[in-house]
Amino acid sequence: MKLIAKNVNKSIKNRQILSNINLSLEGGIIYGFVGRNGSGKTMLFRALSGLIKIDSGEIICNNKVLHKDIDVIDNIGLVIENAGLYQEFTGFKNLKLLANINKKINDDDIKDAIRRVGLEPNDNRTIKKYSLGMKQRIVIAQAIMEKPDIIMLDEPTNALDENGVKEIRKIILEEKKRGAMILLASHNKEDINLLADKVYYMKSGHLYDGR
Repeated sequence: MKLIAKNVNKSIKNRQILSNINLSLEGGIIYGFVGRNGSGKTMLFRALSGLIKIDSGEIICNNKVLHKDIDVIDNIGLVIENAGLYQEFTGFKNLKLLANINKKINDDDIKDAIRRVGLEPNDNRTIKKYSLGMKQRIVIAQAIMEKPDIIMLDEPTNALDENGVKEIRKIILEEKKRGAMILLASHNKEDINLLADKVYYMKSGHLYDGR
């Protein structure tokens, strides 16, 4: 698995949010992205995943150009701000609806993903009755349930207690071991220090090499 960004630029309302981004990412590696709110981390993830179109440059996944050869990267798991959950459905039903799109996994796979993040798959409570931490866990479950090649996690440990943070870090390392490419943006320096193999810093839409 290889994901490449070449001279990627994106502006919104005359504001440059991504400026000449160049990246070459591979499977089995955790990439950390550090920067303040508004630095461009979330927009970079949106661009790399195909959720937004870039103004210039190229994003290439396994030799296929995004929005040219392919419309979206299909084997990807995403945790990005404002994740759309149906408040009136249970966690399992939310994931079941998403799983029905690709039809790659069955009910047992969905339940296994829910258990991995520390939730009970047969919980009959609707999402609107979930705590913030439970909502974060179910969003992470949807990102990993299809065992994607690429996992993009924007602030994955937000709203989690200490045990929840440990559980999610363990899952991230397990997914790396499986061979997934993991992009991790976090305000929690410990997340980056403990997990990331390679670190990038973002400021005002520019990307800088870390370690």
